[in-house]
This record gives sequence, structure tokens and C-alpha cells, in this order.
Amino acid sequence: MALITETNQQYYQGAQGFRGTGNALTITTTFDTDLVFGSYDPTIADYALNNFKIYTSTTGFPGSWSEYLLAYTVVNNAITFGANPANNLFIVVQLKTLDGGQYASSITEEAIGDAVEENYGTYQYVKLNDIIDNYMVGYVGDGKIIQSAKKSDVLFFAKRSLQEFSYDTLKSIKSQELTIPASLSLVIPQDYVNYVALSWIDSHGVKRPIYPNNNLTINPYEKLLQDDRGIPTQDSFGEDLEGTSLTVERWKETNANRLLNNQALNELDNFAYDVYGNDFGSGPWNWGRLYGLDPQYSNVNGWFGINERDGKFTFSSNLAEKLIVLEYISDGLAYDLDTRVPKMAEEAMYLSISYNLLANRANVSEGMVARFKKDKRAALRNAKIRLSNIKLEEIVQVMRGQSKWIKH
Repeated sequence: MALITETNQQYYQGAQGFRGTGNALTITTTFDTDLVFGSYDPTIADYALNNFKIYTSTTGFPGSWSEYLLAYTVVNNAITFGANPANNLFIVVQLKTLDGGQYASSITEEAIGDAVEENYGTYQYVKLNDIIDNYMVGYVGDGKIIQSAKKSDVLFFAKRSLQEFSYDTLKSIKSQELTIPASLSLVIPQDYVNYVALSWIDSHGVKRPIYPNNNLTINPYEKLLQDDRGIPTQDSFGEDLEGTSLTVERWKETNANRLLNNQALNELDNFAYDVYGNDFGSGPWNWGRLYGLDPQYSNVNGWFGINERDGKFTFSSNLAEKLIVLEYISDGLAYDLDTRVPKMAEEAMYLSISYNLLANRANVSEGMVARFKKDKRAALRNAKIRLSNIKLEEIVQVMRGQSKWIKH
């Protein structure tokens, strides 16, 4: 059977049409996206949970549509109408989309959401459930190397493989656009595993990389209160008392211009300082003193740190109120939308599951385990090459830049 089951209208518009019969009617949508149903009544809060709206028209002409507000139920993508729709009545199920769709007669009737956009480009992926079902059919059974396997074991190793692949092969990079508040801290995303990059966005939409403050400051994990002898104090339950970190507070209050190694125009003495206190003034006696400067201390874009205890990113003072983009990786298992595998890595997933099943079984020869380990590595290497998405034209463009002369 064909792998594409949606019509062009379903894919691009997120809409599917039906006709009334004058009798009791149940219609079944065939979107790749399952219907989410909260309520049929717009006056009830659960109506906002719906990822679709229903519109009807007697003619089907543009401008003649109105939102269907009578009772209906939804079970497994099948919509059952409480009242019998008129014979030949035009009916459209519209998934929510960013532009609201083309059937609403007013702003309040628009189907605003992102169900349609979330489905765009999904053909390049295979759902994890399909990976597991395909594996049970193609790799497990009589006459095959793995003659029997519990589906729960296959599911476990499929999830573990997806986690490992997500870190450095699948490049499951997510991004969030945020504004840094006056507190100079942002909460780590819920599905965060590790950061890829942080950048602030200038007025032209250009990314300006923000670098970690690893060697500049630190976020202490414990902030103990001490007595005048320097001994940590405890509360009535014998637990150490903690206060506000002076290190963090001083970093927040620091004028970042004094760390930038360039001209600090807002300083009264009109000098800039590096972190070691060396001044680099504007006079000719200071010309050339920036030679050999450590790049990690000459960053004009600012710095960020990670406060592991509070679960937050912290930023230098010159980034307050800046628009930033946080790029990070997850493990591919946090949400249903994440549990999908690029088709270019599908074979690597199958071989990874096979290797893990055989490696954890008794009475399997070392030669068999070594063979599947080798096959898994080869498939994973191929997946990395495919997913790197390197194009010849891009390589040529980079190489052209290498022919420039560097003038003194």
C-alpha cells in the first residue's frame, strides 16, 4: 500500500470535506493527525482542547460557511452528529492552523492552532511504534536469528537506542525564543538534556553567540551561612542554613563593559579593563596591547552560566532585556511528537535493537554479538553521514573562501 494516505487538501490545508445525507451521520477523518476532542460547546472551557473545528454550508461557496455548534461526539477520529445533517449539506472538518483556515465567517470562528503545521514534513520520519511493529515482523520469528522476543524488550531497547541516537546522531535540536528578564536568569526547559548554543538576536535578526562563563565566575551549589568563626550554622532540625550567594549577586551587579577588553565609553575614566585589571586605554602608548588577548575574555556578546541547583540559566548584566534563542537537545522521548525516527536512521535503529537483544541474552555466541555490534556501528555511521546533510555546493562555497589572501 502507498505510504502517503492524506489528500493534498488534507496535508496543505488540514481540511477534509463530507456531505450530509439527511439521516443519522457518522463521518471518519483520515488525517495523519488524530482528532483531539474536548467538547462540542464553545461556551465550555474544554472546547479549547479541540484541535479542529467543523464548518457547514448549504452551497459550498466561499463566504457561505459557518461554524457547526450543535452536539456531536468523537471516538477514534469518527464524528457522530447528534442531529441529522440536511441532505447534501457541505461539511468540512478543519484542523487548527496558524492562519485560522479559510472557512470561518468571523474572527471568533477561526480555527487557530498549530495542528496542521505540526504535520508538515512528517513523511521524513517513522513513528517509534511503527519501528517496533516493523521489527517484530521483519526480525523476529521462525527461521530468523532472533526467533522470539518480548515486545516489551523490543520497546525498551528501541527507546534506549532513540535516546542515544538523539544525543549526537539524530541532532534532535530544539530552540526557544526568550527575553532575558531583569533577574538575569531563565528556567531550563522541561525536556532539556544539554545545550547546543545560546545567542542573542540583534535588530537585524542576526544571531550573536553567547559563550559560557566557565572561567569567569561560578554558581555555587551550596550557600552556607557561617558564624563569626567561619563555621556553618544550622536550624533547629540540624540542617545547614543557607543564604543568597554573594558570588552570584556580584556577577549580576558587575558592569560587563569592564570585562570586554575594548573601549568602555560609559566609564568615567574612558578606559576599559580586562578581568585581570589591565587597562587598554585609547592613547598611542597602549596601541598593540590587545595582541595575544584570550578570546574567552574578549567577548562583546556577553556570557551565560548554568545554575544546577536552581535549574536556571544565568546571564551577564549586558544581556538584560535582550531577545535570545536557546538551542538544546532532548532525548527524543519527552513528548509524543518527539518519538519518531528519521527514515535515514531507520536501519540503524533495527540493528541497534538486535544488538542489544542479543548482547543481553544467555547462550549467544560472542561472534554473533560482535557481528551485530559491527553492523550497528556501520549503520550508525551511515546515518550520521546522511543526516549531516552536507551538499557539494556548500563545500565549494566554503572552499572558495579559503583562497583569500591575508594581508599584513
